[in-house]
Amino acid sequence: MTDAETLAERVQNGELRLYELEDHADAETAAAARRQLLAEEVGADLETVGEYAFDAADAEPNIENMVGAAQIPMGVVGPLPVDGGAADGEHYLPLATTEGALLASVNRGVSTIRKAGGATARVLKNGMTRAPVFRVDDVAEAGEVSAWVRDHVDELAAAAESTTSHGELQDVTPYVVGDSVFLRFAYDTKDAMGMNMATIATEAACDVVESETPADLVALSGNLCSDKKPAAINAVEGRGRTVSADVLIPHEQVEERLDTTTAAIAEANTRKNLVGSAKAGALGFNAHAANVVAAAFLALGQDAAQVVEGSNTITTVDAREEGLYASVTLSSLEVGTVGGGTSLPTQAEALDVLGYAGGGDPAGSNADALAEVIAAGVLAGELSLLAALSSRHLSSAHAELGR
Repeated sequence: MTDAETLAERVQNGELRLYELEDHADAETAAAARRQLLAEEVGADLETVGEYAFDAADAEPNIENMVGAAQIPMGVVGPLPVDGGAADGEHYLPLATTEGALLASVNRGVSTIRKAGGATARVLKNGMTRAPVFRVDDVAEAGEVSAWVRDHVDELAAAAESTTSHGELQDVTPYVVGDSVFLRFAYDTKDAMGMNMATIATEAACDVVESETPADLVALSGNLCSDKKPAAINAVEGRGRTVSADVLIPHEQVEERLDTTTAAIAEANTRKNLVGSAKAGALGFNAHAANVVAAAFLALGQDAAQVVEGSNTITTVDAREEGLYASVTLSSLEVGTVGGGTSLPTQAEALDVLGYAGGGDPAGSNADALAEVIAAGVLAGELSLLAALSSRHLSSAHAELGR
């Protein structure tokens, strides 16, 4: 009997729990034992799940109860020229997805942008947020706490920044709802996405608030942050990086490359992305920004659940005299080039393809560049889908590609 089989048997006998296996074996053996257990209990064949290209021990910061890896096909679009505040030159953007026709569509938009001279992109704002909620006795105390916080941001910053060598507290904004006080902390987390950094720093600041005011902490996250949930506050105030990208495409290139007209794309954008989204009560006013954000996040080691915030995008199109002007503004794109899943081998290689792996010089520049390239990729995806819709080629394109 192998070590994995022995461990699986001990779990079945109730001697061990699934999460205790690494205490009794190395990470590879523990993962094999879980596969063995599942194979016996549910009859699943996990041979492919057990084939992966990294050491299981290296994944311990990213996963618990590991059994293997989920492999998603990865492709690339490009070259995509981006004139950014941090990104510069041509980029190949890795995208991982199971949706057929997505990369073909995005790449059509990329080639159109390239022919037009490239996209311009800028990070407009940067601030990872965490918003704890406190209990007070009444609105008088709520006002007292809010006033104290506004007057003592420097003291809160000292406490928060004592927990990190990289994060910087930018601001603290109080929000009051009856006897609840929410404090929305915003941090510059440099090249890290920074959610964990912000959480740990905010906890230290909360200790100061509790010691100096009548407020009692109820929850370190009060959902006004707002993390991994659709939220208007992120659309207005931003979270992570607020980034825009735009392009101006001559009319003749619209017709040659996208097989439609500037006027048709502009009308489709207005009626679909703006009017249709408004009627639906949507927060994102776009065609399919989440498609590109999700594929980039999976390929590049980002937190996949934060696609919720990344889809908080507005697409605008304007028929100008000199051509079609198109832009995307992603209000809350949460990305990083260090930490999280960026250290996993596949994702690290994909970041190398993009050219922005690891910490930047100056700090934060690599994550800014990543945000700008993703925004340009979203712009490419929006252009291609709007063109397919306005030319009535969407279904025929999927049919042609067998999707």
